[in-house]
Amino acid sequence: MIKIGITGGIGSGKTTVCKIFETLGIPVYYADSRAKRLMTSNKPLKKAIIALLGKEAYFKNGRLNRKYIGNCVFNDKELLKKLNALVHPVVHQDSKAWFDIQKTPYALKEAALLFESNGHLFLDKVITVLADQDERIRRVIERDGSSKKDVIARMNNQWKDSQRIEKSDFIIENNRKELLIPQIMQIHKELLKLSR
Repeated sequence: MIKIGITGGIGSGKTTVCKIFETLGIPVYYADSRAKRLMTSNKPLKKAIIALLGKEAYFKNGRLNRKYIGNCVFNDKELLKKLNALVHPVVHQDSKAWFDIQKTPYALKEAALLFESNGHLFLDKVITVLADQDERIRRVIERDGSSKKDVIARMNNQWKDSQRIEKSDFIIENNRKELLIPQIMQIHKELLKLSR
């Protein structure tokens, strides 16, 4: 089975693209949502996060205080690096175990920080989803209710599209102008050929 990464900047539409692949019967590992789950369920990881960010990183009921964590790390690159160094190895191990039980010709790992975390080194191919910056900002504000300033701060903690393109095997253009399904179908066909 081929392991495929799918990445792109915040608001590029990775989730939409993944949902279309899922309709084709391709399983998707959503690294960001798995990371959030692991940050509450993996006891050693939770302990390390509390040591790094303080008890306020979790609510009394044990749930992740995402707003507090975001406020801590998105304007402090060093702290963000330290948090990622705790979370990424745990997510990597979890995704390896997940890939091992898949029974399809290929499976996808969706991760915003695929290159930044070196997650691409353990995958066979990478798809990058692109969208214009203004469109991405609009989508994130609409989706999360974030301010433009917050969205741009998050974008500044991610790789630039030019860096992603350089390391990717496939590109999907996801502005309003392009049709997603034909692009996805073309990549799907190529990946099925590769998996034979």
